[in-house]
Amino acid sequence: MAQAIQDLYPENLAHCYGCGKNNPNGFQLKTYLEGNETIAHFTPGEQYTAIPGSVYGGLIASLLDCHGTGSAAAFICQAENIPLQAPIPVRCVTASLKVDFKAMTPMGVELELKGKLRSLQGRKAWIDMTLTANGTLCATGEMLAIRLKE
Repeated sequence: MAQAIQDLYPENLAHCYGCGKNNPNGFQLKTYLEGNETIAHFTPGEQYTAIPGSVYGGLIASLLDCHGTGSAAAFICQAENIPLQAPIPVRCVTASLKVDFKAMTPMGVELELKGKLRSLQGRKAWIDMTLTANGTLCATGEMLAIRLKE
């Protein structure tokens, strides 16, 4: 299996709470490039409850945020034929994130996040995302990610 894009970030840029391999207290979200889309999975614990049985919306936004920047880095590497080997010279940050909540997100099940590249322009990457649980669309996200200058 391919490595997660977050595991390819340079050591000095791998501390993100949501996806940083060097943050043992974080979510450790892992995004994988599969063809022309990205995928990640996360199973929320009870500490992320909003109302009984449902996930807190802030967690959903956080997961989409990290999946989106990881997706942007992966799609940039793909577009520029940069090998997905550590360390990659691409790291992105969020400029804009829009989240639409479509259905209650249930607790205790694996959440699946998917990302697709909408467009690349210079240092800007627009990413469209979905978050599903048990096949039900729970949230969508739109991100503008900016590639950090080297």
